[in-house]
Amino acid sequence: MSNWRVIGFDADDTLWHNEVIFERVHARYRELLARYHDAATVDRTLFATEMRNLELYGYGVKGFTLSAIETAIELTGGQISAEEIRTLIGLGHEMLRHPVELLDGAREVLHELAPNHALILITKGDLRDQERKLAKSGLAPLFAGVEIVSEKDEASYARVLQRHNIRPAEFLMVGNSLKSDILPVLALGGSGAHVPYPLLWQHERTVALPQAPGRFFELSRLRDLLPILQAPTAAAPAAPSNGGVPGTFSPSRS
Repeated sequence: MSNWRVIGFDADDTLWHNEVIFERVHARYRELLARYHDAATVDRTLFATEMRNLELYGYGVKGFTLSAIETAIELTGGQISAEEIRTLIGLGHEMLRHPVELLDGAREVLHELAPNHALILITKGDLRDQERKLAKSGLAPLFAGVEIVSEKDEASYARVLQRHNIRPAEFLMVGNSLKSDILPVLALGGSGAHVPYPLLWQHERTVALPQAPGRFFELSRLRDLLPILQAPTAAAPAAPSNGGVPGTFSPSRS
């Protein structure tokens, strides 16, 4: 068996569909502004607005909707109508009310792992929306801990590991984003299993695969995680070097 005592899971596009919902709204957004600008200009300007507002709004539907309205005002020179703005707000509401659709194998894999591993959900985004999706997913009882963070970087993961008394070498993170789910954990001495999703937001893209033999795994589907956990890891857990401390798992909520 593996040495990973605790397994972290990303939520959006790892356990349930998310980016496809944004992409459908993007298509409708382009149609709304088509008489003002071409699709490439709309996409480029919206992304720039999202990045400019990220520190203020954070991730999620609400920040996206506000950035979409701001971009529409900019691209139309203020000519966008109140009815069109109402349409944009309505699209945001649709996204927030969208059913939670699990990815293939998500429920089965978590049920298989929960009896022998402590599972933590680690996701970023709007607190209320992520709590809503977790509740609707039906997966909440399988997690020993839930962390909804504003950013997923080395510092955030270090705090999570320390808060839950997890040594990095005993931790495996599973997610669809190399940038947010894998690279920060590898840098801390943990392990990562990358499960790509067909769509990836531009902000989450990175160029090269990490070089971490025995600690990085590229999977084609979530079910492929199970054979990895049944095999021994390349090295035994080492002493923490980044703030993680040995001890029993202690669930807490950020």
